Amino acid sequence: MRLVWVILNVVFWTGLAGILAIIVGLIDRSGRAIWWIARGWSWILLKISGVPYRLTGREYLQEGQEYVFAANHESAYDIPLCFVAIPRLIVPIAKVELKRIPVFGWAMVMARHIFVDRGNHNRALESLERTKQSLIKNPRSILVYPEGTRSLDGRIHRFKKGGVVLAIKLGIPIVPVAVCGTSQVITKHSWTIRPRLIELRLGEPFVTEELSYDDRNRVTEELQARVEALKTEWAAEEERNA
Repeated sequence: MRLVWVILNVVFWTGLAGILAIIVGLIDRSGRAIWWIARGWSWILLKISGVPYRLTGREYLQEGQEYVFAANHESAYDIPLCFVAIPRLIVPIAKVELKRIPVFGWAMVMARHIFVDRGNHNRALESLERTKQSLIKNPRSILVYPEGTRSLDGRIHRFKKGGVVLAIKLGIPIVPVAVCGTSQVITKHSWTIRPRLIELRLGEPFVTEELSYDDRNRVTEELQARVEALKTEWAAEEERNA
C-alpha cells in the first residue's frame, strides 16, 4: 500500500511541479525559481515516502563558489536527495532522451538542464561546449552521475569522464559525492519501499584550475576512488551503530 500511495503522489506532484516550472520558466530565465520548485518537489517525495535524510561534509564548500558535484547512482531516490540536500543551485547533466518526456522533460528544458547525447561523441562534446558558455553567462553548479546509469548491485561502477572534462574546461572544483542508503530504500525493478535514514556525504573538492585535458583519466580514477572511500566510511559507521 505504501508503494501505491507513493506512486500516486509522485504522479500528482511531478505533474504539478512540471506545469508550474514551465510557466515560471517563461518569466525567470535564470532557472533559480525552477530550482526552488525542484527542491520542494524533492522534499515532498522524501516526506511522503517516510525517508529522512542527512548531509555531511558541508564544511568543504566555500561560500560563493560553484562546483561540479559528482555522485554515485543507485536508486530513484538519488535525484531528490541531491536536490534537497546540496546547498547550491544545481542543474543536472541528463540523457538527451529525457527532454522528450511530456511535462517532465519540458520542465527540464525550461530549468536549463544540460542534455548530452551519449550515443554520439561529437554531439556530446558540442553539448559540453554549449554548457561551458551557458555557465559563464549564468553561473550555476552542475550535478553529474558519472556511472551513466543506476547501479543494480549497489556497487559503484566505472566513472565516465564527461563531468571531469567539463570541470577542467570551466576551471571549477569537483566535489566527490557519496549517495548512501538509497539502494536500501528501493532498487530498480523493486516493488517495495523500505523507509530508512539516507545520507549525502560530500568529500574534499578537487581544484581544477591548473589541470588540463590530459589529466582527465587520472582525475576520473581518483574521483571514483574518493567516492568509494566516502561510501566505505558510511558503511563502516552504519555497522558500528547497528
